[in-house]
Amino acid sequence: MNILLVDDEPLELEQLEYLILKKFPNWKIFKAQDASIALQIVKQHDIFLAFLDIQIPGKTGLELAKELSQSYTIDIIMVTAYQNFEYAQTSIRLGVVDYITKPIIEDELMALLNRYERIGRYSEQIVNALKIIHQEYSEKLTLNYLASKIHINPAYLSRKFQEEVGMGFSEYLNDFRLKEAQKMLIEFPDLSISTISERCGFNSQHYFSQIFRKMTGQSPRDYRLRETFH
Repeated sequence: MNILLVDDEPLELEQLEYLILKKFPNWKIFKAQDASIALQIVKQHDIFLAFLDIQIPGKTGLELAKELSQSYTIDIIMVTAYQNFEYAQTSIRLGVVDYITKPIIEDELMALLNRYERIGRYSEQIVNALKIIHQEYSEKLTLNYLASKIHINPAYLSRKFQEEVGMGFSEYLNDFRLKEAQKMLIEFPDLSISTISERCGFNSQHYFSQIFRKMTGQSPRDYRLRETFH
């Protein structure tokens, strides 16, 4: 799996590379110190996951994230030295999957990377399907749409998804959406449950609350209260 790290500080790049390879020695790491080098790398290699520092010379990390998400299917994680609410909001709007703050804590990085652990063993077709789900989970995603995007038969994709991922497409999509909703409930206390439900791709707040309770044992509102004051 190809990973891109973008930071203008060579030591930060080396530390991040070291921590990632310690856990995933087979991943291939590409490094860039500014947006223009990063874009050249993305054009030449099929990058699955990118860590972008917000403060880089020329284009900012957020501007680069916007450009990458418009033209490529890449999971993007923002890295910032600032606990800034606006950065977090902008990141979510751009479809960034997560963000971490500097100095990077190894346990936090590993928790974030664990979701990609199995992906390294998936076939290219399933990797491409997951990339689209992670990027477009807020839209009305269907198995047929996904199959057409990666140019394979829907029935074949459904079977392959179940075999490799260990759950069906709909189950995985709902699970991913719920995890994103859990993060949003904590990180954006001012956003209404209805807005979070919509941003995570659920058709109705009622359905969202139903499956949220099924997964966590509590309502979205109770979950937010408990985690916020935990």
